[in-house]
Parts: sequence; structure tokens; C-alpha cells
Amino acid sequence: MSKSKEEAPSRQEAQIEGLLADKGVKIKKKQSVDELSAKGYGTIDDGELVLNFYEALYLVDKGSLKVKNSDGVQISFNEILKLSEKNDENSWAKYLVYRDLRSRGYVVREGFGLGVDFRAYERGEYSKDTAKYLVVSLQEGKTMTLEYLAQTLKQCQSLKKELILAVMSRRGEIVYYSVSQLNLK
Repeated sequence: MSKSKEEAPSRQEAQIEGLLADKGVKIKKKQSVDELSAKGYGTIDDGELVLNFYEALYLVDKGSLKVKNSDGVQISFNEILKLSEKNDENSWAKYLVYRDLRSRGYVVREGFGLGVDFRAYERGEYSKDTAKYLVVSLQEGKTMTLEYLAQTLKQCQSLKKELILAVMSRRGEIVYYSVSQLNLK
């Protein structure tokens, strides 16, 4: 028990502080902004780094970030998740896919429309090349029309990207499917 008490201060010192915002978490300290941005987190806006909720959840879960509200009170992972779910009902699924891809060594950035949730960069490719994969997350039991999938695939192919469908089971397990077009002659 005393060992964990000894470890706590060093873990706290390493934590980056963020401030809760409407669409995520803001990081103001320049050193933290530079450090996280270089690793592919968030977007820089007026000298501040703005993390999406799923990025903030990932960093809080890893113990790298502590988030405070406007009153300076630290808020928990679950409180951040509840706020995230108000903005996006699929935030839990997105977080799980994001966490899984990050744990596999990919740098994961927000998608840019087209129904794409994420852009995934191979290890060492972020900031050197464009993302190789575009990821759409889907929860088991939720429907997606074939027209929607075909349209998304067509747009991904026009960008010369590989479309990956990340399907999350009811137990939270994620299976990845590469989607391509089959032309029968």
C-alpha cells in the first residue's frame, strides 16, 4: 500500500492539465501543446491544443492527463464520457476504436467528413505522409445502409485510401474489416 502512495506523486507530476470545453479539452501550457501535438493529438487553435473527447478519455485513462472544469475541480473519466455522449451518442464506440488503434501503434486523427470517423497513420508515417486508412466505426446491432457504405467506399477510393470498417461487438471487442469493391465479369 505504501508503494502506491510513493508512486502517486511522480505520476501526478507527469500529468498534463487540461480545461474542459464544449467540444473537448483545451491544453494551454506550450510545452504540453508541443509534446501532444508532435504525437498526433488534438488540433492547435490560437496557441492552444484542443483535444477531442475520445483523445482526452484516452489520455486520462493512461494517466497522462487530468481535466478540470471551469471552477478548477478535477473531473473523472466517467464525467468526461457523459459530457461526450451528449455531443455524440457513439462516443463510447469511437473511444474504444480510438484506444484500440492507438494501442496497436497507429497515430489516429479525426476523420474529415464522408462519414469517416478516423484517419489512421502507420507507425512513423504521421507528419511524413497522408493517412493510409480511413476508419468507420460501427456498433453491432446498429444498421448501416449499403448505399451509405458504397458511397463512403467510392469517396475513399477517389482519395486513394483504404476503407476500414471497425465493428464493435456488444462485449466491446473490435473486429476490423477492409472494405473493397468487387467487380464481377
